[in-house]
Amino acid sequence: MKEGKKEECGLNLLFETSWEVCNKIGGIYTVLSTKAKTLQKQYKDKVIFIGPDVWSDSNPSPFFIENRSVLKEWRKSLQLPYDIKVRVGRWDVPGKPIAVLVDFNGVYSQLNEIYGEMWSRYGVDSLHAYGDYAEGCAFAVASAIVMQSIYRHAGAPSDVIAHFNEWTTGMGLLYLKWKEPAIATVFTTHATSIGRSICGNGKPLYDYLKGYNGDQMARELNMESKHSLEKAAAHAADCFTTVSDITAVECEQLLDIKPAVVTPNGFEKNFVPARTRFDNARQQAREKLLSVARALTGKQLDNDTFIVVTSGRCEYRNKGIDVFLDSMNALRSRTQSRVLALVMVPAWVDKGRSDLQDALVHNATAGLDDAVITHTLHNYNEDPIVNRIHQLGFGADVADGMTVVYVPCYLNGNDGIFDSPYYDLLIGVDATVFPSYYEPWGYTPLESVAFGVPTVTTSLSGFGQWILSASKPEFAVSGVNVIPRTDSNYGDVVDAIAQSLFELISTNASGRAVIAKAAMDTASKAAWSHFISWYDEAFKIALGNAAKRHKERS
Repeated sequence: MKEGKKEECGLNLLFETSWEVCNKIGGIYTVLSTKAKTLQKQYKDKVIFIGPDVWSDSNPSPFFIENRSVLKEWRKSLQLPYDIKVRVGRWDVPGKPIAVLVDFNGVYSQLNEIYGEMWSRYGVDSLHAYGDYAEGCAFAVASAIVMQSIYRHAGAPSDVIAHFNEWTTGMGLLYLKWKEPAIATVFTTHATSIGRSICGNGKPLYDYLKGYNGDQMARELNMESKHSLEKAAAHAADCFTTVSDITAVECEQLLDIKPAVVTPNGFEKNFVPARTRFDNARQQAREKLLSVARALTGKQLDNDTFIVVTSGRCEYRNKGIDVFLDSMNALRSRTQSRVLALVMVPAWVDKGRSDLQDALVHNATAGLDDAVITHTLHNYNEDPIVNRIHQLGFGADVADGMTVVYVPCYLNGNDGIFDSPYYDLLIGVDATVFPSYYEPWGYTPLESVAFGVPTVTTSLSGFGQWILSASKPEFAVSGVNVIPRTDSNYGDVVDAIAQSLFELISTNASGRAVIAKAAMDTASKAAWSHFISWYDEAFKIALGNAAKRHKERS
């Protein structure tokens, strides 16, 4: 990934759609919601985000502010097919961009006809579809119809881009190219559906990547429809992008197309407390984490306990949760220091443990049975994380200096135990570990360094690759240690992570301050103000290819 040039692209309209617009379920929400501020600064209200209206009066989106004065003239003349309905307002994130939420239920009845068109026009195989395929396609088509409507109401201006994210919006890109080919299209894959499936099924991706055929693997893993749609959208887009060099290689092999631009994921640090409040926020977070662990385990965990966290999507192998737990097992024999290791990964959670809630209310110190988990699970016996924790013997000995606690829920401030958002807790930890096997980018380590918390990740993450190209993978230089990871060095990765954490535990206060500053400096280098130039390049390519297509048709 070479250094980009800061040269903004002139646009009259920029649409961007994703299943995660005003709908916080994963990392793409962070990508778009933090990028919005920079896009608004460049294009003001020419930027329109489009997301799914999956909300109700009893369960409203906490991220959407309805505003009937926004796009008022368009709404007055609105006539959308298939009983598509919209709500218009602003996304409640920095920059407050225009957001349109789309009720797409009426599109389901039209899908078979649309599937037929997509097969004949683009070779998209929807025959083997199942699961969330229809839902994604219905939303994507409805979003494209909304874009077309706004575009025509604006007088069909030149220099208009529609940006689609992930396979879930691919059908919308193809529909728009069919119905409104003058609009330039950008398609971004944040992780190929087939690559994630290969890894999720326990198959080695990297040693054998050059031998994999994406279409063949899709048939083998029952991923034909999603893969077919993603591949068609990538080839049909006026500009195809992905988020890291490592995923670009994957796209070239599995989708048979090389991304025109790598658009790394930037960040905004506006959620980090000001310096005047930082130390107090950190201390409050530490006390919250330690008090829960004390009540759960009955252990005396003083304020100097070393707290380490892993978090993210619940993918046991892909996110390296297996490696994290084995690393904690390796670390317990290397240090005499008290260590609290937290696995903050949402699973099939039921509710906060009532006995733990009572212990917290009464400041109980006796500890609880099964003192390794904070919430009850619907599938306790099948959960791979809790099973591995027990296999390694964590929680069996109150004198064990290593304490492992599984927090299997979204930390949204209302989980019943911590009742604090993830960021409000992250600021209190001493280190994070994200030993990913499959990680196209990796926001979690970037979030960590934004709070001055050093992090360990791997060379198989996009963020890790960026550190290797832009800085040095040393705590005192970047706040980040990047562990080389392959298909065949699991044990080496476990030992390297344990050693990295041992070095941090052994570092004195002044050394930790140097590391914290280096981490924050790294986060500043990943700001959207630096990374947005890659999108400007992608937009220029898309507009150029759309203009060329229009000229050839004329």
